[in-house]
Amino acid sequence: MTPRPPSPGSDPHPSAEQTAEEKSVAKKAAVETASVKKAAAKKDAVQKAKKAAKKATAKTPGAKSPTVKKTSAKKATGSKAPGKKSVKAQLSEPAPEPAPEPAPVVAVSPAVDADDRARLLAGTHHAPHSVLGAHPVPGGVAFRVFRPYARSVTVLAGELRAELHDDGEGFFSGLLTLRDVPEYRLLVTYEDSELETEDPYRFLPALGDLDLHLIGEGRHEQLWQALGAEPMTHQGVAGTRFTVWAPNARGVRVAGTFNFWDGTGYPMRSLGGTGVWELFVPAIGEGELYKFDITRPDGSRTLRADPMARRTEIPPDTSSIIHASHHEWHDQEWMERRGRIPAHEGPLSIYEVHLASWRPGLTYRQLAEQLPAYVKELGFTHVELMPVAEHPFGGSWGYQVTGFYAPTARLGTPDDFKFLVDALHQAGIGVLMDWVPAHFPRDDWALAEFDGRPLYEHEDPLRSAHPDWGTLEFDFGRREVRNFLVANAVYWCEEFHIDGLRVDAVASMLYLDYSREPGQWIPNVHGGRENLDAVAFLQEMNATVYRRVPGVVTIAEESTAWDGVTRATHHMGPGGFGGLGFGLKWNMGWMHDSLGYLSHEPIHRRYHHHEMTFSMVYAYSENYVLPISHDEVVHGKRSLVSKMPGDWWQQRATHRAYLGFMWAHPGKQLLFMGQEFAQGAEWSEAHGPDWWLLDPAYGAEADHRGVRNLVRDLNAVYRDTPALWALDTSPDGFRWVAGDAAEDNVFAFLRYDTEGAPLLAVSNFAPVVRQDYRLGVPEDVPAWHETLNTDGARYGGSDVTNPDPLKPEPQGRHGQATSIRLTLPPLATVWLRPA
Repeated sequence: MTPRPPSPGSDPHPSAEQTAEEKSVAKKAAVETASVKKAAAKKDAVQKAKKAAKKATAKTPGAKSPTVKKTSAKKATGSKAPGKKSVKAQLSEPAPEPAPEPAPVVAVSPAVDADDRARLLAGTHHAPHSVLGAHPVPGGVAFRVFRPYARSVTVLAGELRAELHDDGEGFFSGLLTLRDVPEYRLLVTYEDSELETEDPYRFLPALGDLDLHLIGEGRHEQLWQALGAEPMTHQGVAGTRFTVWAPNARGVRVAGTFNFWDGTGYPMRSLGGTGVWELFVPAIGEGELYKFDITRPDGSRTLRADPMARRTEIPPDTSSIIHASHHEWHDQEWMERRGRIPAHEGPLSIYEVHLASWRPGLTYRQLAEQLPAYVKELGFTHVELMPVAEHPFGGSWGYQVTGFYAPTARLGTPDDFKFLVDALHQAGIGVLMDWVPAHFPRDDWALAEFDGRPLYEHEDPLRSAHPDWGTLEFDFGRREVRNFLVANAVYWCEEFHIDGLRVDAVASMLYLDYSREPGQWIPNVHGGRENLDAVAFLQEMNATVYRRVPGVVTIAEESTAWDGVTRATHHMGPGGFGGLGFGLKWNMGWMHDSLGYLSHEPIHRRYHHHEMTFSMVYAYSENYVLPISHDEVVHGKRSLVSKMPGDWWQQRATHRAYLGFMWAHPGKQLLFMGQEFAQGAEWSEAHGPDWWLLDPAYGAEADHRGVRNLVRDLNAVYRDTPALWALDTSPDGFRWVAGDAAEDNVFAFLRYDTEGAPLLAVSNFAPVVRQDYRLGVPEDVPAWHETLNTDGARYGGSDVTNPDPLKPEPQGRHGQATSIRLTLPPLATVWLRPA
């Protein structure tokens, strides 16, 4: 240990945190020095002063002198032992030459003064390290220890064993006539045990100035490495550094299993004006449970989980757990190639999963044995995981987060989750994750009024209360809160190798009047309804993630017509805003319109034809994902197949035709679990998909397996056909053939790849076979062949197909000089490619 200087003490900020005791010491020393100078001419007075000083050093006024255990009593009186120094020799080594007439030194009481004592007991001390620990003072080194419930405390330094005086209420002190602060440990004796340990209050701060500067600026992009509980070796000692941001707190203490959930003896120090509190606790590490015991501005106390905790207890328990990762990644090949093609220019077919209910009861590691194989068999390029971050209420599906930095403990540890991501990557499957920065729940052990005042939430109740979900909205205008969220986005991508973040409820963030009536919101500085703080946050988040983690994609769930969701942040739009900087956006309009069209009986669909074509009016305004998500198959909305009218055969046929239309439409695809095999029941997080429908013993198993076979083939053809994805965001990749055939319920369009190679997609949403249906086609294609037909027998259809190549005829149609005649199956989609 580096000896501490005699002044200003061991605390790194002595001028701001000088204790009342030290001021008293300085005052006494000054008075004594003055009196010595005044009496210097009188030899007898000097001799008396020396004797008084020696006597005061041997016995401190107002407190017992530090005693030595009985086994060392003879050493303390000067008796010699062979091969060992006496305690007195250890305490004071003789000077090489006697000093001429030294000024007398008046020793003072080492005990904690009344004010510091009261603040430590109340949990309101900002600088416990300036009081506790070992400090040079006139007369030697003062040792002060605060160990509630201890019977005795002994200082161990080399061969020295000095028992401290019991000052009551858990305080122990002693003055040892040492010249410098030694390396020392504490022997703490309790009623039924004895513990030898390091003194937490002998350590310098374990958080550097650069970290504090970045936190103060709101620019610490790896915040999780600075805040929270970090197992580490500090000043040569193993332990855990605890740090927490709580600027309104009067005091913060650490409580956990290591101190029987009594944080009284573990007060943290405030590190300047950053609002960060810190304490290094030796000899504790991974697996220990902890929380922060915070004294609020009004003097009341609250026990809070760590906002930066990387591991938590399994709900409903709420403690944070000290964690360090030991996972070794094996996905190097995936990580190296994932960024070669931008997400909007490559194939992206997403299988949305709620991990806890996909196969109920499976852990992360058990899921790693089944999920990658299943998704790979179906041909999806990515999985999207509904929120993984810790949440107290399972019925929220993870959308009310309390542990933003911790994967839910319901399914295993953080390393177990990494194992699952690793397994998916090794199977060639990307991992997207739902991320929820819009709001958080009001649980009194989590973020709400964390340090006694609004901190993570906006201080204005009109801005903080979310009107729909009973939650609190983040204060996006506060730099530390933005830092917390931006770093969180980076954290999942860097630490867990997540390939993309789908940001939930973006619209609720962008508008001040979202779900609010007049009088319930306040316009921005320009008089508008836009939440300028949220806009700045989203721009910063996207810019930071794309800069730090090449190859990832961010996706916005944004349900309005906000301009520039997927535009670059530095490109200004007509509304005066730069783009939000997302890579992709959910096309909620396409989803609502197309499902609305299909919900009508076929005979009525002619009157709603525009609902299927309108999406192409704005298809290239953003980079889109076409989502059939969990939101559309729950809470009375019915499953996808159950939305379709007609009997069971017609429902399945329309379901298959719709999937064929969706996979061919410009944009990326997302399908929620269970819909790939036409589950008839709504999804429930309690039991997950109805896997029994695929049991061969079930009579209608073939119907459901046929739909799953179609999804597998759709993905296979999709991935092998660049025309279906290469120009998703360019008008050059699409051309209507028949967009106005409302009377026939037919839609036909061409898709093109970057080389001009086409694919012809034709959907017939009428329950009749249309023979010799003529469609105009490019004349430079000599023949077309059917590459996919959703009415195929292996999918459960009627097997009306076009088995032979279709050659163009010199008969113009749909603006083309040539056309083909084909048979359109009932309630089916057909894909054709050049033969």
